[in-house]
Amino acid sequence: MVALLVKHGFLYDSSLMGDDFKPYYLRLGDASPTDGPYVFGNDTQVVEVPFTWGLDDFPAFEYVTSRSGIQPGLASPNAVYEIWAGDFDYLFDRVGTGVYTLTMHPQVIGRGHRMLMLEQLLGHIESHRGVRFATMSEVAAGWRQAHSLQSQ
Repeated sequence: MVALLVKHGFLYDSSLMGDDFKPYYLRLGDASPTDGPYVFGNDTQVVEVPFTWGLDDFPAFEYVTSRSGIQPGLASPNAVYEIWAGDFDYLFDRVGTGVYTLTMHPQVIGRGHRMLMLEQLLGHIESHRGVRFATMSEVAAGWRQAHSLQSQ
């Protein structure tokens, strides 16, 4: 997958979970031999903007059945707020800097009571000094500019 992102000139990816809040460069050529230690490959120009299922609206809110089981979803917006605000507070209070990647789908978050919760969450986040909202492209470009591969 990483080779395809590099080949097609992607700026960033957000599908891996190598860190909770800090972007990093994706690598090519990692190896995990059965008879030795893990070997890290070389950094690429593709920035990974971290993601977690805990900050995605779909698992929390959507009820899905499949052959492999049931994803219950349908959580209370209050319960989801507690998780999402708690993760933000941990980042702000304990980590200090980083990226809080909230993933939302219009057909999921776009229901009345969920939108009210989102408004409350955005107000909570905005109330913290020094916080800014940015697109993934802006985050990746800014991180790449501040962390050139030559200084790695």
